[in-house]
Amino acid sequence: MVHIKAEIERFESMGEKTGWSYVFVPAALANEIKPGCKKSFRVKGKIDQLEVAGMATTPMGEGDFIIALKSEVRKKLKKESGAVVELYLEEDKDFKVEMPEDLDICLSEEEHLMHNFLKQPKSHQNYYINWINQAKTEPTRTKRIVMTVKAMDKGQDFGTMIRESKL
Repeated sequence: MVHIKAEIERFESMGEKTGWSYVFVPAALANEIKPGCKKSFRVKGKIDQLEVAGMATTPMGEGDFIIALKSEVRKKLKKESGAVVELYLEEDKDFKVEMPEDLDICLSEEEHLMHNFLKQPKSHQNYYINWINQAKTEPTRTKRIVMTVKAMDKGQDFGTMIRESKL
């Protein structure tokens, strides 16, 4: 397990990451958590006294990573940008996102839909699944499943689908 003391930072202007609060994980420490990895992976452990699991690291180039801290995490920590946190992290090898049954049924309607979904990087599969599962109402969930099915019909990744839906 790797021990890090880090300041919570915030992107003022960084494209799609604008407004994100995060902690920076330098390459040397990221390499201790998951040696040789240059793409996103999941971590578990503690941030201060808060137990965390399944948190995504985001590569920033040169082997450095960030871990985004959503508002719900910052509220539990009672800390915002500028505050220092202590992290005890290790790779979360147990993290798995289960495909919701309703999405599975819709993607199984046509062979190419499920094929296109499964050929997505695991991280993008998880983006789709988490996005669907976070819907607060049934109509929103249904809309998101329909958008996902259409994206799989076109072979789109999550980001492309979201950008296209905003046009």
